[in-house]
Amino acid sequence: MSVELWLPALARFEPAHPLRRLLARADRLADGPRGYLAGLAAWFDAPQPLPAAALTRELAAADAGDASWLCADPAWVEPDLSGARLLACGQMQLSQAEAEALAEPLTPLLAEQGMALLLTTPERWHVRLPPGTAVPAFPAPEQALGENLLQHLPQGPEGRRWRILQNELQVALHQHPLNAQRRAAGKPPVNSLWLWGAGVLPARIRTDLPGVTSDDPLLRALAARAGIAHRARPQGASMEWPGDLPLGGLLDLQDLPANVIADAWWPAIATVAGRHPLRLIFASGERWEHRPWHRWRIWRGPRA
Repeated sequence: MSVELWLPALARFEPAHPLRRLLARADRLADGPRGYLAGLAAWFDAPQPLPAAALTRELAAADAGDASWLCADPAWVEPDLSGARLLACGQMQLSQAEAEALAEPLTPLLAEQGMALLLTTPERWHVRLPPGTAVPAFPAPEQALGENLLQHLPQGPEGRRWRILQNELQVALHQHPLNAQRRAAGKPPVNSLWLWGAGVLPARIRTDLPGVTSDDPLLRALAARAGIAHRARPQGASMEWPGDLPLGGLLDLQDLPANVIADAWWPAIATVAGRHPLRLIFASGERWEHRPWHRWRIWRGPRA
């Protein structure tokens, strides 16, 4: 079995990146799924669309129960000539005090709808919905980043309630004095909540992976629900390969810049590639299989 290595889109790796040398001598496989959510779906047999809110709430607080949940990630929306665009979501550099201050005017707005706003972490907020609440298909942040929000808002009469609620939340956040302070400090404002990932906690999730090493909350939540080992990535100036990652296990680096992979992770990747089969899976869909003896394929040249 190969060790699975999940990487950013291939286009992010410059021709001189050391990973390109590995690809030049590896076997090209058929392309796999493209994108974050499609990648997760390839590894885990779970309800679609993924009930991300219930999964991540259960991982963090173990209280998802049988309630219906919704992710409400702090976000930055910027108006333009055609409407507004989602520029950032869920990684807003919020402290606990800032998160609590921003949530204060939002809590009663949601309570009027029978919804409870819970700050699971400063960057990850959840809404517990009343039983039987009909929720439209909100897109995940990766599907909306940089795009005109008008094409992603719920449509029709059934979506009207949610459009009104979204507008009320944005107005409350736009007027919050903390955002003026954040702009003055060179930080992005938190002027919206991105609602997505609705659903209840799945009774069971299946996967062929024996273990996962990742800093991604949803990936780790899926692993936990599937009953496999999961752990955070090692931290430090020079990363070490997770010593307890079994063959067939997944190391998730797809959220890291290519230069960080070259500087901090490449020595560990090269060492493992010399000892074990390594499957390199890019977020853009390309896949390669490298086996230890491939290092003798010197005729293939230095780069792919």
